[in-house]
Amino acid sequence: MKILVIHGANLNLLGKREPEIYGNMTLEQINQTLIKEFPNVEFEFFQSNHEGEIVDKLNSIVDSDFNGVVINPGAFTHYSYAIRDAVLALKIPVVEVHLSNIYAREEFRRHSVIAPVCKGHIAGFGHLSYILGVESIVKLKEPERDDKGSDF
Repeated sequence: MKILVIHGANLNLLGKREPEIYGNMTLEQINQTLIKEFPNVEFEFFQSNHEGEIVDKLNSIVDSDFNGVVINPGAFTHYSYAIRDAVLALKIPVVEVHLSNIYAREEFRRHSVIAPVCKGHIAGFGHLSYILGVESIVKLKEPERDDKGSDF
């Protein structure tokens, strides 16, 4: 299983920027936690403060062997139709995640233009939002089983 994790604008400042909202973990600590939690997943991590670079990264995996994407677009969440369209072009599950509960924050942060084109949306659990996002993709790719352990 191969998952792309995209960290958007200002997430390179995790651990320094508003720790009371975003927590004390750095971006590298979050990435390392995912690697430890999911040893059978091959991860590629990408962070950019530039909208076009995120669009280019998403476009680059359209015909790839990735099984899913976990994306925290940061502030791009609220206005980037370009990232939304790049997500829409993918044929694999994309889960939007946020460290903070965007619905409990300022009014402008309560709307995501990207969430409607994602398989799911997870917010407010700190670094656990990333873990839950990856777990969702892993579970979506596992065959369903009945209570006797056989595939449907």
